[in-house]
Amino acid sequence: MRLGDLASNDFPIAPEAGAIVISGLTADSRAVRLGFLFAALKGAAADGGRFAPEAVKRGAAAVLAGADTELPPDLGVPVLRAADPRLALARIASRFYPLQPEQMVAVTGTSGKTSVAAFVRQIFETAGKQAASIGTIGVVSPTGSDYGSLTTPDPIRLHEILDTLARQGVTHAALEASSHGLDQHRLDGVRLVAAAFTNLGRDHMDYHPTVEHYLEAKLKLFGALLPEGQTAVVDADGPYADAVMAVARRRGQRLIDVGRAGRAIRLVKAQPDLHSQALELEVFGTPMDVRLPLAGGFQISNALVAAGLAIGAGIAPETAIHALGGLVGAPGRLERVGVTDKGALVFIDYAHKPDAIEHALGALRPMTRKRLFVVFGAGGDRDAGKRPLMGEAASRHADVVIVTDDNPRSEDPARIRSEILAAAPNAIEIGDRKTAITEAIAMLGEGDVLCVAGKGHETGQIVNGVVLPFSDHEVVAAALAAEART
Repeated sequence: MRLGDLASNDFPIAPEAGAIVISGLTADSRAVRLGFLFAALKGAAADGGRFAPEAVKRGAAAVLAGADTELPPDLGVPVLRAADPRLALARIASRFYPLQPEQMVAVTGTSGKTSVAAFVRQIFETAGKQAASIGTIGVVSPTGSDYGSLTTPDPIRLHEILDTLARQGVTHAALEASSHGLDQHRLDGVRLVAAAFTNLGRDHMDYHPTVEHYLEAKLKLFGALLPEGQTAVVDADGPYADAVMAVARRRGQRLIDVGRAGRAIRLVKAQPDLHSQALELEVFGTPMDVRLPLAGGFQISNALVAAGLAIGAGIAPETAIHALGGLVGAPGRLERVGVTDKGALVFIDYAHKPDAIEHALGALRPMTRKRLFVVFGAGGDRDAGKRPLMGEAASRHADVVIVTDDNPRSEDPARIRSEILAAAPNAIEIGDRKTAITEAIAMLGEGDVLCVAGKGHETGQIVNGVVLPFSDHEVVAAALAAEART
């Protein structure tokens, strides 16, 4: 594609520069190939402008940079200057990879994004659509392909994925929108027909200076990306629902509010049993019943938000609600992974925030006839303030708490554990995660339930910058197999 077409009307560009053919896009100078446009972005650790000369040596045909980015005066290639180069890169990526599924929806919030995206995809599939979901567990599509595992990929990768999905025949897709992705304009250029907000709790305080800043990033999905007249879906039971609904109303978006306080999809009654919940709903004034095959009040919220998104994308309300009866939970999201010989249940959950720990254990308590166990840790190089809050939540809701390592990254694992233990004085400390899980399973008796929390679907553990192979699923399976042999 020619540089002039990529620049569109965003940049003044000379005709001879506009005729240059661009063969690819990248913000990583090491990935530059002949004919690429190199985006010299400022990051937390380095200014991409420093790498522009190297990018040109590698074959970059043009450079995108911020208005204040220092570049050598004699780079020898056209330079596109942008007030916000991240926004400009997203728009350029959307032009370089122009195709997208026809019906795109996105979901943001502290918890539930992965489940909602997976549920929307399943509702689309039930309605007979070629569907995909994009987010923390990667890309799930009719081909089964997985193109990565960032919650919200960088804009180049995201638009490449969307273009690929569209070429494969995918017409409906659901996308997770993280606060980082929204703040860094990764979703700009995505053509959304509906967007949803699940909830807001403490998370990413290492990136966002305040909760207000965190909320403001989330609100960009409705205030900047979702067009006027499209559908905004909100769990009306959450403490920040009013703020989201105010933005949606101001922008003339169709509002679908869900939950006990919802008016569009109102939860009239929920009757749980061990593995499912009978829901009585009022959907746009019409009574509807469905049995949700998932445990926990938070899964009711996720399912209703997903139904709202599907309806916003054109699925009939009756079809969307009926599809909830066949939902399968996302991998590592309160996933039942085994039963011991004594009849104890073992679950794996991605909970790595205080409210997520609370919700997961709260969902498992009704299934627990005797003791509720939890094994968890906290990530290094992330918000340290949530560590004691996680310890307190675990101690309040579980009978046996085992504190172990999560992804310590560059931090001292013992220090992370000590910050959790400060609010969980009766917890058991077992640093090695494999040992912690194995010993927890050995302690289980009849009527007990174990939640292994924090890593969910992940298949690696990050220690001192190295990703070591590690899977909670594999460790649990091995421990259960060993127990069965004894």
